[in-house]
Amino acid sequence: MPTHTLPKKLTFRPGIWRSFLALAGGSAGGLAYPNINLWPAIFLSLTLVFLAIHNVGFWRGFRLGFLAGFCFYLSGIYWLSLYLGPEPLIALSLLEALIYAFGTALTALVWRYLKGGSAFKVLLQATSLAVLFTAREWVSTHIPYGGFPWMRVSQALAGTWLSKWVFLFGISGLSLLAAFVAAVLALTIIHRNKLRAVPQVCIAPLATVVVFAVVPLLINPPATAEAGTLRVAGIQGNANAGLFSNEQWGSILRNHLRQTERLLKTPDGKSAQLVIWPENAADISPLDYPQAAAQIQNLVQDMNKPLIFGTTRSVGEKIFNSSVLWMPNTGPVAIYDKKRPVPFAEYVPDRPFWFALAPSLIGLISHGFSAGTQSGVFHLREKRLGVLICFEIAIDEINRELVSQGAQVIVSQTNNADFGRSAETYQQASLAKLQAIATGRAVVNISTVGVSAIFLPDGSVTHQLPVFKPASLVATVPLRTSLTPAQILGVYLELIDNLFALILCLLALPRMFGNRRVRDA
Repeated sequence: MPTHTLPKKLTFRPGIWRSFLALAGGSAGGLAYPNINLWPAIFLSLTLVFLAIHNVGFWRGFRLGFLAGFCFYLSGIYWLSLYLGPEPLIALSLLEALIYAFGTALTALVWRYLKGGSAFKVLLQATSLAVLFTAREWVSTHIPYGGFPWMRVSQALAGTWLSKWVFLFGISGLSLLAAFVAAVLALTIIHRNKLRAVPQVCIAPLATVVVFAVVPLLINPPATAEAGTLRVAGIQGNANAGLFSNEQWGSILRNHLRQTERLLKTPDGKSAQLVIWPENAADISPLDYPQAAAQIQNLVQDMNKPLIFGTTRSVGEKIFNSSVLWMPNTGPVAIYDKKRPVPFAEYVPDRPFWFALAPSLIGLISHGFSAGTQSGVFHLREKRLGVLICFEIAIDEINRELVSQGAQVIVSQTNNADFGRSAETYQQASLAKLQAIATGRAVVNISTVGVSAIFLPDGSVTHQLPVFKPASLVATVPLRTSLTPAQILGVYLELIDNLFALILCLLALPRMFGNRRVRDA
């Protein structure tokens, strides 16, 4: 009679454990972002990914990083599938996963180059891991086609007291610090045997966590006015304003006209000095159609207040996503054209190539918006307003440029209708909060459907409207002229981080090509 024996111990190959750590680490990251908001998960995510690539070579680091990166983006930007189905979500996640994979592969290579257990070597390893991760994040936010400035580590921490680090070092600075903490945690786990033998060594990782957590409690970004105040009214029309919506042409304009007229009958509405509509609120462009121009002019004359609204405009064969300042008795006095149209949504880069790969999807984007070149600073008498359109709130360079050009408050006009009630609008609002702290300027974030909110320069929220409801808000915002440390140092910190990362990679690359005996663990 045959007999069957069970194995005494179930074991897994190290490669399977590494793959599990990479998958779990990448997936955990998505839990940290709005509107799930389990922000400690971002430290778990980074720590697990660092553990997965410890003591491996370049190519295994690449494979593990690709798995982690794909899960990371797929779990965080799932809302993209509401726009055109799963294909764009998968395509963008794959592209970002490739960048993530190159980052982890280089990190693994540098980590092996810096191997050693001395206190100095461990500190250098933790610093290098954080520097390389932040450099990879910078690449993702800039390359290709202007990058994808989403899913940054600091964005997951926007709703916490840790966001105050942004006042000192900018958004990339907070990502760097958070990655350093995760690297310290990973190295603590790796060297746990030494910690048992010498308990005093525990002081270093504990001190790192304590300093990271406590210092922001001592940071108080100023939010008082330096150049007077401005009382603004924001209008959320709650229109079906999706890019491919079937809403009747002109309905978005009509909704915002009606909501503005309702507000003007209230004491708050009468006290406002400026009315702000969101991106594409005038879906019939007053700059191209006299009937729409007459409606805008009549409204502005009746309320005797300037209006900033979003629309599109044609200049020859070019089409722009624009913001317009319309004054009583004068009409349009300033126009800002969006400088960073969103690739594969507002235009198609390298259209022949991508059309050959996905003709049905690319064919839906029949025309492309051109990039603007003029300043986004509107002059409202002696006041200076910096204007952004939609995803530009996520781009540090544009926000810094507005402040350097004299903006005393930032107006962010957006249209989140394509993404329904998903996390997208909350994630964008988290970026608006971070930019308020980094620039030291109040951010008036007005959406067609929400989240519409006002963030003060210290990151606090003064007003926020419910999503997918016609509503309005009126608030007095401070106008500021001084520069935050992040505004002064942020660009240099990014430059130093990227330069340090490049030097580390150049030092470690010969190990990949010159030492054939090095094998993946």
